[in-house]
Amino acid sequence: MLNSIFLILGMGAQEITIILVVILLFFGGRKLPELARGLGRGIREFKDASAGKTTEESDEDTKK
Repeated sequence: MLNSIFLILGMGAQEITIILVVILLFFGGRKLPELARGLGRGIREFKDASAGKTTEESDEDTKK
C-alpha cells in the first residue's frame, strides 16, 4: 500500500530518505517515539470512533 502511495507521489527511496533525515534533525531522536505514540493513539481513537466503540471498550480490547 505504501509503495502505491509513493508511486502516486512520484517519490523514490532517495527522496524518502532525505525526508526522514530532515524529520530526524528537526524533531530529534528523543521526540520521535513520542510523536509516533501520539499518532498511533490518534489513529486508534479514530478507528474506534468510526466503529462506535467507547474508550472503555477500546481499553478492554487492548488488555486482551
